[in-house]
Amino acid sequence: MLSRRKLIQRLSTMPLLGGVLGGLPPLQTALGAPQAASRNLLKELGLRTFINAAGTYTAMTGSLMHDEVLETIGAASKEFVMLDDVQTKVGEKIAALTHAESAVVTAGCFSAMTLGLAGVLTGMDPKKAEQLPHLQGTGMKSEVIAQKGHNVGYNHALTNTGCKIVEVETIEDVEKAINANTALLWFLNIQADKGKITHEQWVALGKKHNIPTMIDIAADVPPVENLWKFNDMGFDLVCVSGGKAMRGPQSAGLLMGKKDLIAAARLSMPPRGSTIGRGMKVNKEEILGMYVALEKFVNTDHQKEWKMYEDRVATIAGAVKSVAGVTTETFAPPLGNHTPTLRIAWDPAKVQLTPKVLQENLRNGNPSIEIVSEPAGISLTAWMLKPGQEKIVAARLKEEFTKASV
Repeated sequence: MLSRRKLIQRLSTMPLLGGVLGGLPPLQTALGAPQAASRNLLKELGLRTFINAAGTYTAMTGSLMHDEVLETIGAASKEFVMLDDVQTKVGEKIAALTHAESAVVTAGCFSAMTLGLAGVLTGMDPKKAEQLPHLQGTGMKSEVIAQKGHNVGYNHALTNTGCKIVEVETIEDVEKAINANTALLWFLNIQADKGKITHEQWVALGKKHNIPTMIDIAADVPPVENLWKFNDMGFDLVCVSGGKAMRGPQSAGLLMGKKDLIAAARLSMPPRGSTIGRGMKVNKEEILGMYVALEKFVNTDHQKEWKMYEDRVATIAGAVKSVAGVTTETFAPPLGNHTPTLRIAWDPAKVQLTPKVLQENLRNGNPSIEIVSEPAGISLTAWMLKPGQEKIVAARLKEEFTKASV
C-alpha cells in the first residue's frame, strides 16, 4: 500500500536549495524581508463560520479534509499529469481497498450514479455516449427498476441519462416489470428498511435476469466495512460520497464495481467531451486527495474513534441533563450517518423554548453552532467537532436551556 509520504514524494520534488542545504529558509526570509500574512478570505468576505454539531450535510460543506489530504492536493497542484492516467492508477488502488474489480473517482455520489448508469446504457460505444440523454431510436434501454420506498429525489441522477423509473414493491412486481427495456435494478441503502426486498434478494434478481444492479451508499460509512460489503455481496455498481465520513474532497465520490461497467462509465467522463458527464469534472488534485482520504479511513482505528465520539456526546448530554425538564437519548442511526448521535427533548412546562428558536439562538450566538431541529426537540452529532468543541456546545446548550427555564 502506498504511504502518504511516498505519494507526496512521487508527486513533487523538494526545491534543490532545501534538499541540499537541509531546509534552509528562503533567501528573502534569511535577509530579513517581511513575510506576507496569509489572507483570511472567510473573514474578508464576511462568511459565517460555525461549530458543526449537525453532521456531514452538503449545505454545511460536508466535512473537513485531513491534513494528509490537503498536503496531497497541494503537492499534486505543482505538476502536470494526464487525467486518464491518474484515474486509472488511483482506480486500481481504490479497487484493491474496496474489493471491487475496478473503480473511478467521480464528482460526488450523484455523479457516480449518473455515470454508472450511462456506462450500463452505452457499453463501450462512444457514439452512444454522445447520444445520451436522448434514447429514442438509439437501441439503448430506457428503464430503471426501483422499489417504491427507494424512489426519492436522488433518483434524478438516474433520469439524467434519459431513463425513467419503474416502481415496484415485491419480488413478483420486479418479475412483471422486467422487459427488453430494463437497463438497471437500483437500490437505495439509506431506505433499505422502506422496501420489501432485501439487498441479497435484489442482487439475486439481477443475476437471474442478467440485469446490472447498483446501490447508492452515499452517506453510509461508517461502518468502514460497507466500502466492500456490497461489492462482496455481488452488486455490479456501488456509489458513495467522498466528502462525508471519509473526509475527502466534498466534490468527490467513488464509483466501484465490475471492470467492464467502470470502463464504459468513463466514456462519459472528462476529459471526453460531448457527453452528459462532461460537466462532472474531477481534477487530479481531487482524485489523489480522495485516494489518500480513503486509505486513511480504511486504516483508521474505528473503535477508538467511536469511543471518542461517545465521550464527546456524553459530555454534552451530562451538561444539558442538569437542567430540570431536559432529557437525552443517545443512539446510532443503523443505515446512514452511523455515528453516536444525541437527541435532546424537554418538558415545555419547565423549559419554554421551541426547537426552532433554540436552533436560531445557537446559530446566531458567538461562536455560531449548527444542530438539527426536530419536531419534538433537537439532535446533534460529535464526529464533525474539533477537539474541545464539545465543551463549547455543552455550555451553550445548558445556557439556553437555563435561560428558558421557568
